[in-house]
Amino acid sequence: MTPQELKNSILQLAIQGKLVEQRPEEGTAQELYAQIQAEKQRLIKEGKLKKEKPLPEITENEKPFDIPDEWMWVRIGQIFNLQAGKNITATDIYDEPSEKHKYLCYGGNGVRGYVSRFNREGNFALIGRQGALCGNINIANGQFYATEHAVVVDHYNLTDVLWGGWFLKALNLNQYATATAQPGLAVSNIIKVLIPLPPLAEQKRIVAKIEELLPLVDRYEQAWTKLENFNRRFPEDMKKSILQQAIQGKLVEQRPEEGTAQELYAQIQAEKQRLIQSGKLKKEKPLPEITEDEKPFEIPEGWMWVNLGSVVLFENGDRSNKYPVEKDYTNFGIPFFGAKDMGKTYMQFDNVRYISKNKFEELGNGKLHNQDFVCLLRGSVGKVAIFKADTKHQTGFICAQMVIIRCINLKMVNYLQHLFGTEYYARAIAKKITGTAVRQLPAKELAKIFIPLPPLAEQKRIVEKLEELLAMCERLKK
Repeated sequence: MTPQELKNSILQLAIQGKLVEQRPEEGTAQELYAQIQAEKQRLIKEGKLKKEKPLPEITENEKPFDIPDEWMWVRIGQIFNLQAGKNITATDIYDEPSEKHKYLCYGGNGVRGYVSRFNREGNFALIGRQGALCGNINIANGQFYATEHAVVVDHYNLTDVLWGGWFLKALNLNQYATATAQPGLAVSNIIKVLIPLPPLAEQKRIVAKIEELLPLVDRYEQAWTKLENFNRRFPEDMKKSILQQAIQGKLVEQRPEEGTAQELYAQIQAEKQRLIQSGKLKKEKPLPEITEDEKPFEIPEGWMWVNLGSVVLFENGDRSNKYPVEKDYTNFGIPFFGAKDMGKTYMQFDNVRYISKNKFEELGNGKLHNQDFVCLLRGSVGKVAIFKADTKHQTGFICAQMVIIRCINLKMVNYLQHLFGTEYYARAIAKKITGTAVRQLPAKELAKIFIPLPPLAEQKRIVEKLEELLAMCERLKK
């Protein structure tokens, strides 16, 4: 049960006469009702109250629920005098109180601000009658100003003001609002609404019980909110924890027969040398060795800390004068990807721009292969998505604010995809960002990020376990 549902339940018990016991010595609602009618007649004779048309008799079919024998069903207009306040211009209402503007001003949705004069004095329940929150109830004390959008509930000093406020709230008067762009409540409709009337002494005991229970409800709300926040965060927190366990070698067991990361690393370096010798790859400056002090956390013995740039290839886009401009865009052809085309996992084709095949062939670097990672270097720096080729899109081209990360061994793609989704990767990227007005990530700095490298067979088992557990996290979100 939500805190609001609990409050509603308490109010429902209150208006049904189930919150406190009835006491015969406190009299009956019929006696109180007679006193209210006598007081109304006195005020009418003195000219302080206008004579009203009698309200319709209450039929048995109208009564929504049973109430105690000592209580009485009445219409709101039979026990209260409802009067809307007076108009005041917005320029006369101030956000902060001052010596000149010291009176609270109530409108349709509660307090609007402070004004220099008051038009009511005393203790009253107020009904908002205009706006999205029409039907809301406020209690005003002392000197205050009620606008035309606030209905002042005069109780003739014969009913408890707070009781009136709580019971009017329980009636959910908003349900009687007109269904228009600007919802409103007509006083002529409110006065016909049924309200259960208890004896005055019981009214006071009901108020005391509500005020006793509300602090308990507030404490419940605090605990409930904490639990709700925990439940809302839990799937995402669990996902982050699972990913961290994965890259620390704690998600699956290590198997000596699967070899070592050192062996995988040597294979990748041999392939890089082959590409260099065949002229398909330029020789790069060696990346600095990773010292023991630099290693972010412990990993299994069969694993290895490496620079990202030592196990993948980086390729910037063509930034020559051949770079595509607006006149080169076509209705179909080769996708020309920008930041907007990066999905959560894959590059998206829904709103991608296209360039012609001829234009694409003019370009140099920046042409995508299947299962290439695309990494954003400006704006949401470090964001990564995979280019997945299909029958319609065999390749693509990246914009200037992106870089291609190409796996030398394509069997590493799925492991790296999950690594790029870890908090560890996000923190590593954050340390490399330059610029303030425009956040940027130099590709050479991206290459220096340390990553934990498991053996290839273990990578596969890690990915399989992650897909099983992360699917569970997604189900928990829903």
